[in-house]
Amino acid sequence: MERRLTAILAADVVGYSSLMGKEEVGTLERLKICRRELFDPAVAEFRGRLIKLMGDGALVEFASVVDAVQCAVAIQRKMAEHDPAVPEARKIRFRIGVNLGDVIVEDDDLYGDGVNVAARLEGLAEPGGICISGTAFDHVVHKADVEFTSLGEKRLKNIVDPVRVYRVLLDSSAAGEVTGTSHRPSARTVILPAIGIAALLIAVATVAFQFDWRKPLAPQRTSVAILPFANLSGDPKEDYVSDGITEDLITDLAKLAGVDVIARDSVFPYKGKPVVLADAARELGVRYLVEGSVRRAGEQLRINAHLVDMTSGKNVWADRFDRRAADVFAIQDDLRRELVSALGIEPSATEAKRLSRAPTANLEAYDYFLRGEQAARNGERNALQQALAFYDKAEELDPSFAEAFALDARTTVNVWRANFNDIIQSAPARKRAYEKASLALKLDPDLSSPYAILGIMQVVDRRYEEAIASAERAVALSPGDAAAQIALGYVQLFAGNHAEAGAAVETALRLDPNLSAIDREIAGLVFLLKGDTSNAIETLERTRDDAPAVSEFRIVLAAAYARANRLPDARTALAGGLQLLSGSESFNERSLAAWRIGYAHFRNAEDLALIIDALHQAGLPEWPFGFTADEKDRVRGAVLAPLVLGHTLQGKLEPGGQPAILQIGQDGNAGFRSMTRMYTAKLYVDRDLLCEQSENMFGRPDCGPVYKRNGETGEDYTYVNSGTVFHFAAVN
Repeated sequence: MERRLTAILAADVVGYSSLMGKEEVGTLERLKICRRELFDPAVAEFRGRLIKLMGDGALVEFASVVDAVQCAVAIQRKMAEHDPAVPEARKIRFRIGVNLGDVIVEDDDLYGDGVNVAARLEGLAEPGGICISGTAFDHVVHKADVEFTSLGEKRLKNIVDPVRVYRVLLDSSAAGEVTGTSHRPSARTVILPAIGIAALLIAVATVAFQFDWRKPLAPQRTSVAILPFANLSGDPKEDYVSDGITEDLITDLAKLAGVDVIARDSVFPYKGKPVVLADAARELGVRYLVEGSVRRAGEQLRINAHLVDMTSGKNVWADRFDRRAADVFAIQDDLRRELVSALGIEPSATEAKRLSRAPTANLEAYDYFLRGEQAARNGERNALQQALAFYDKAEELDPSFAEAFALDARTTVNVWRANFNDIIQSAPARKRAYEKASLALKLDPDLSSPYAILGIMQVVDRRYEEAIASAERAVALSPGDAAAQIALGYVQLFAGNHAEAGAAVETALRLDPNLSAIDREIAGLVFLLKGDTSNAIETLERTRDDAPAVSEFRIVLAAAYARANRLPDARTALAGGLQLLSGSESFNERSLAAWRIGYAHFRNAEDLALIIDALHQAGLPEWPFGFTADEKDRVRGAVLAPLVLGHTLQGKLEPGGQPAILQIGQDGNAGFRSMTRMYTAKLYVDRDLLCEQSENMFGRPDCGPVYKRNGETGEDYTYVNSGTVFHFAAVN
């Protein structure tokens, strides 16, 4: 069996099945032209050997990884200009992956992980894009007229170890530049003399002897946790200052590719408590801990901080900063710079530029911003409303304050997703979030959080490729940001990319072992759809325990129990979730119909079907409040429209018989009123269903049947949809 180290280029056509389905002959002809005029000449120019064609894909071997990458770049640049007259939806676009690895050679074909990695990298590339492995990158970084963006380490399907992944940016104006993870070994690396190797082996043996193998293996990269800075001002109302400095430091360090920073949700439980540093380091899985304090007295500010290396227990850096409160940004800049230096991290030019930017020059605006952060953390209705007011004030005081607009967008998305319509109605909330996130990016294109927010909203709008690009951009800008990783996991999950979603949430859990409940629910869903029911249940049980009053978490847990054939547990969890809804105004979780609408942005129908089937097994009814009816009483076809359109429907709601009225114009414009609910909608008849479309349920139509009520008095009909059972009579 022959083995050799070689460069592999894997390519395939984006959306080939869809293209063939729309225009089989034309697609096949355009693909042949692309291969004949663009692909094959580029392979020949850079001395490649075509291993095989696979329908819409190709595998090519190169003796030089530089040739492989340059060939990929030449193909994609030419493809970008090819067929300008063809509509965008029908154009041929390639994804390309390049790897340098060991392969098995047999009968002129290649096998092994070296080939598999290239194929997996091709799947990570954007349409018209290129992804390469870290081994390829190390050889080509300064030898091609392109820029690179690090995507960090990725778990690739059926590949045991994580793979460093880089995206090739085809713009030659920044050739050789790199953003993201530290990409090569230091030039100062030297060969250890024999005595050094012996000493190293002794040290390793000592560590191995002392290491508790029952504990999780700590990350090999530089890892640090910033414990909450103590407020020594004597006034608890000043907590937002010390909390803000802590969070800013976490956020800034998370922008650096060379360090893993534990997220705020995992460190803030230590706030105000006596901390045993060794225990904290072990619980958080880090080598370094940062402790500090903030004392504000009038116009003076004193910040103390020190860095502890937990492998030795020694302080490796400490400093005190005494300045005017007005100099807070300069203090934070000095603190961050000294800490980064003490950790032995060398920021890239791009990272250094990013870190040097002060968030705002207006101290009053910054003060409101910190208060907004503190309020938004709570997640409750009133606190979110208060946070938005604080952000509004910060933005008014400094219209160039990008981070204020970014966190305003994040808070607005939380309002939108929670259906807190009394704060902002759904449609205006969605509009506000888009506008605020877009403005934040216009003010500072290097912020990661707006990209994460946009990714979530885009995937809900079923703009999958845009959503993936946005979420991956967020991760590239802040590879150590757990929120960005969770956003990527959410986007990849609904886009149908389970392996990529799993890799993202695993990274998020490493960066933030104490994820917020809503983020942990996303992780649980990812595990569930990957078929890892054990991990899904463990994750969702913790979500339930962390937020016992949230019905949705219990209902998703019921689905996980059902998938694991634990039906008694599934029914118990579901009953608990529905019990929490019994006195709630939320109508979005009571039925299978509601879950079909709320999760309709799954790209793959089978993913939604799996969840619906599991909830059905757990006992969730098709319609709210367990409503059923005899199909022989169904109002169908041409009878339905004249029954409701142009009429006022008056009746009662389930449960409890609350009075309600639904006024419908002949054009379908309608208004609904009860003692606790009021909304407007557009009503129309779709075959045998009465549908209403409003700004609720992400603007998706909510359709249901109408039944005649035989033997009943007062209300002649029943209309049921995902959240409503309405017994009514037409009064005019």
